[in-house]
Amino acid sequence: MIDHSKLPNSFEFVVTAGARARQLMAGSIPRVVVGEHKKTTVAQQEVMTKVIEKIEREESGS
Repeated sequence: MIDHSKLPNSFEFVVTAGARARQLMAGSIPRVVVGEHKKTTVAQQEVMTKVIEKIEREESGS
């Protein structure tokens, strides 16, 4: 279970974990011990342990 009190931004967590879950479903290699967990749970664990972090996009000045 995810301890939401340790999250600085719940929305950012959901977006980042969702993007990572899509990567895992597409065949990316998990960076934490998987066991019998679903890919969505693995993605959440990766974000919570800071193995995976959000990448800031650069805005174009055009």
